[in-house]
Amino acid sequence: MTGLIAFLIIGLLAVIVVQIGKVSDLAAKIRGEEEVAQQSNDRTAFWCVAFMVVFLILGTGSMYYYKDVMLGYGPHVSASEHGGLIDGLFHSTLIVTYIVFFITHVLLFWYAYKYRSREGNKAQFISHNNTIEIIWTVIPAIVLTFLVVKGLVAWNNIMPDLGPDDEYLEIEATGYQFGWDIRHPGNDGKLGTKDYRLIRPGVNSLGIDWTDDKSMDDILLQDVIYLPVDTTVRVRITSKDVLHNFYLPHFRVKMDAIPGLPTYFIFRPTTTTEEYRQELRKYPEWNEPYDVTDPESEPRWKVFEYELACAELCGTGHYSMRRILKIVSQEEYNDWLLGLESTYMTTVRGTDNDPRKGQLLDIEIKDRAIELKSDFQNALSSENAIDKTILLKHVFYDTGSEALSDLSKHELDNLTNIMKANPTVKVELAGHTDSQGEDTSNLALSQSRAESVMNYLLNKGLAANRLTYTGHGETLPIGDNGTDAGKEQNRRTELRIVSQ
Repeated sequence: MTGLIAFLIIGLLAVIVVQIGKVSDLAAKIRGEEEVAQQSNDRTAFWCVAFMVVFLILGTGSMYYYKDVMLGYGPHVSASEHGGLIDGLFHSTLIVTYIVFFITHVLLFWYAYKYRSREGNKAQFISHNNTIEIIWTVIPAIVLTFLVVKGLVAWNNIMPDLGPDDEYLEIEATGYQFGWDIRHPGNDGKLGTKDYRLIRPGVNSLGIDWTDDKSMDDILLQDVIYLPVDTTVRVRITSKDVLHNFYLPHFRVKMDAIPGLPTYFIFRPTTTTEEYRQELRKYPEWNEPYDVTDPESEPRWKVFEYELACAELCGTGHYSMRRILKIVSQEEYNDWLLGLESTYMTTVRGTDNDPRKGQLLDIEIKDRAIELKSDFQNALSSENAIDKTILLKHVFYDTGSEALSDLSKHELDNLTNIMKANPTVKVELAGHTDSQGEDTSNLALSQSRAESVMNYLLNKGLAANRLTYTGHGETLPIGDNGTDAGKEQNRRTELRIVSQ
């Protein structure tokens, strides 16, 4: 029914237009063609001027009305150090183009009015005018030169690369349909190398070289991206599949992510997320509820977030490439970073894809030393006899043998250093086994293993009167010998502080 009514209305309008045309033809015949033409010209000229006035007033008014929602105006000043240069360049361009826009439209419609057809008027033909040619060539050339030079100054200040002695934080963004792989350098501040030949979908999608020490603490961020304020940030940008675009609108940075052609940009955030929110808070429209269907929802300023967007139409899932970016203080950033674990340690370490499988990393050696020292100090300070026993968690032996594995030396070297730092402490070393095998064999093996540990410590310079050893075989289990995990727990070496 609605469609039928709309069709009838359109048909009626067509009939009205046709009838008006017939009335105009009839009036022209009655009053004469020339008089009608003159009235038509005057009417058209008048409405051109009226349109010009309304158009320029509405155009200028809309610019002013919407200024607070545009980048560079109102609360949306740049949140980066270089952003002011870009905003200034846009402002200069806007002023120049607005002046040209205003003048040309005034002249366009005014000339339509002034030079409308009137009886006795005749158009003047001017084949050439040097003065006009010079004016409309020189003035645009000067203005464009000013804008180009201003743009070059901004470009040179924004785009220079950093040298090896410059201090900066570098992250990497790899676009794909439809998301971003954001790689953070971890505590060392350096990104590890990549090699496309190492790419394995679902295993190593970026082709990170895990043999590079710089890759050990790299982190693939799964959630919000944190960056510290007042820190120079360099962003490496590339793509796995099609053209994407890395865009941080509030920081005035935007760069294409091109498959096979790495790009970059540099920026320095100057306003934290919370500081930006407080600026938005000063504007009434940002104090309205975030959820228009729920008047009790948080105000818009309170839920504002900086965002990373893809500015290329890269496919139907383009919208889902949005990521949240938080700019925080250096202290907040450090706390956030402490809570992250490297991708290598969480997904690669110890797997078949680990090129360092069977080796100890420097960070693991350091962590084990800290852990053993802490356990030793707790045992020394405890009055409880049970707490005087310490499990040597990283002492291992060859299968069925008392021979120490190469990986055990780090734990025993750490123990040697602790014993030397506490020269009055005397200890007993105790070996344990699981229940597999004969009781007498297990007892002998546990004693031999404890003796191997003692001999290692003696060879490192500890006095013999500070060390004793014993073996308990399978008699003191701490796990279920019916399971593999329990058996592994029972195969252990312990240290008991005898006197201190």
